[in-house]
Amino acid sequence: MKSLATFATLAALLLTGSVRAGELELVKTIELKGKAGGLDHVALDAKRDRLFLANKSNNTLDIIDLKTGKLHDQKKQQTAIQGVCYAPDIDKVFVALGTGGLCNVFEGETYKLLKTISLKDDADNIRYNPATHLVYVAHAEKSLAAIDGKSYALKADIKLPDTGEGFELETKRPRLYLNAPAANAVVVIDTDKNEVLKTYPTKLATGGVPLALDESAQRIYVGCRKDPKVLVMDTETGKELSTADIVGGVDDLWVDAKRKRLFASCGDGAMVILKVTDADHVEVAEKIESPKGTKTCLYVPETGRLYLAVPRQEGKEGPEIRIYQVK
Repeated sequence: MKSLATFATLAALLLTGSVRAGELELVKTIELKGKAGGLDHVALDAKRDRLFLANKSNNTLDIIDLKTGKLHDQKKQQTAIQGVCYAPDIDKVFVALGTGGLCNVFEGETYKLLKTISLKDDADNIRYNPATHLVYVAHAEKSLAAIDGKSYALKADIKLPDTGEGFELETKRPRLYLNAPAANAVVVIDTDKNEVLKTYPTKLATGGVPLALDESAQRIYVGCRKDPKVLVMDTETGKELSTADIVGGVDDLWVDAKRKRLFASCGDGAMVILKVTDADHVEVAEKIESPKGTKTCLYVPETGRLYLAVPRQEGKEGPEIRIYQVK
């Protein structure tokens, strides 16, 4: 009778929505081999079903075959590798190296090194604009480099109020939004003129590192480290609208505008999923525990898949990629 009562209670809770399924389901884990240590950013070649991982512990670019679940190739001597970006229309992989401020360019099929572009020290986050074929690389000396993805010519070196971190591009306007954490600001850049248009101060939360953009809703989401929060901001006015508490050490932040979800990978031990409750507010929907130091991920809205880069744990032969599917 007790079992029947328990079952009936659970069924009632499910019907009323008091018990809800998790936001993400772990569908696959790909185990790699390598040293213990940090991992950095992740990118995807969707056509070939291959994932690119900045393996800082090995100083390698790891190319992972998602079909076989195995390492396909590994490009060595990528010292202090940080940012990774794949440009599908020109079939090239761009890799930002912290030491020496280099940007390496690899061919997308054979992974042959095509070019090494010298910037200034500490090249980090990197994004590609298919409309202009420009590759943007945030690097030291408070600059954002704009590189021609075809000719490799440096088209501009945009001066920033401080060293840049995460940034995103609009698709319908020549706009780029970039976090400058030391300046406690989001910088708005005109990508036609390659110059700073305006600066939005961040006061409700500081230490912004990753940035996500919902272009249709005209919203910027800033992942803040000094104050562990996600900050919601208006793209047109720079007005700070609200914040939501998250776990410390946030390093990647992605938005799914259709599903109204945000995904924040936090190095202090959790993947935090937030729900967009209305145009101005978000709230935490779920926290999925992850090993300390697991700070980077990639979310693909088209497939609802999230790739989490987990550093080598005790008893393992190397790092791993945990693949989650949105329910």
